[in-house]
Amino acid sequence: MAEFKYEIIKTIGVLSEGSKGWQKELNLISWNDKPPKYDIREWSPDRQKMGKGVTLSEEEINVLKTLLAEI
Repeated sequence: MAEFKYEIIKTIGVLSEGSKGWQKELNLISWNDKPPKYDIREWSPDRQKMGKGVTLSEEEINVLKTLLAEI
């Protein structure tokens, strides 16, 4: 599997925490030195392991905010 690089630019918040300490978080992350995107995924307590997640651009996060406000 190809190596990848990431940097958590800003931790926005924790959405939930599992029984083993893994936290589902919303963060702003730069992947492979590219402009940062909003990212939702689970992280191990030491942040050395991560689960599958979803990344959203600024435009996509704004659409999501609008959709959530309509619920």
